[in-house]
Amino acid sequence: MVIENTSARKRWGLPNLTPSQILVIGFAVLIFLGAALLTLPAAVADGQSIRFLDALFTSTSATCVTGLIVFDTGTKFSLFGQIVIITLIQIGGLGFMTFSTLIALIIRKKIGLRARVVMQEAFNLFTPSGVVRLAVKILLITAFFEVSGAIILSWRFAQYLPLGTAIYYGIFHSISAFCNAGFDLLGRIFGPFASIVPLNQDFFVTMTISVLVIF
Repeated sequence: MVIENTSARKRWGLPNLTPSQILVIGFAVLIFLGAALLTLPAAVADGQSIRFLDALFTSTSATCVTGLIVFDTGTKFSLFGQIVIITLIQIGGLGFMTFSTLIALIIRKKIGLRARVVMQEAFNLFTPSGVVRLAVKILLITAFFEVSGAIILSWRFAQYLPLGTAIYYGIFHSISAFCNAGFDLLGRIFGPFASIVPLNQDFFVTMTISVLVIF
């Protein structure tokens, strides 16, 4: 999280980075952290660690919400690995500065001027004025669409899965769709790399995902 703390930077001799550099470094750290977590045996369904290159590719794809995969997400990764992936998708989709704002608001931490300037850069605004309000609006809109999508998808997935699993699948696919990430867990139900093809006749699933992707 980027919160203004000039004295701490001076104390530790940290470089005075530009907002653009902070954004680039922030995403790089997020990607490599995600890759490190995905290489853990606990992140893989069979308990066998995957290559760091594959983990890095998956983490980059999730964080940058491109949807490119080298493994079927639903069958290759464990619950822990899937949670790592969907967390990367959510942070990458929102932008880590918006996510940092959420954390700051939760812990009631004051967002300093430097953080606001970085947010200005992230949102491509002319002034840092009002960036926190904008971030809050983004968070509220995101919550509305993702929660609504999760409810509908959970209801539909309950036809194929136990209720608890259906809710988890609903949340995962709602976040993935709203962030345009393209990751899915349906390979565990319909076979590896099946995606939503077996559900192409389900109006509620296809329409819900379409609306989430559009918005």
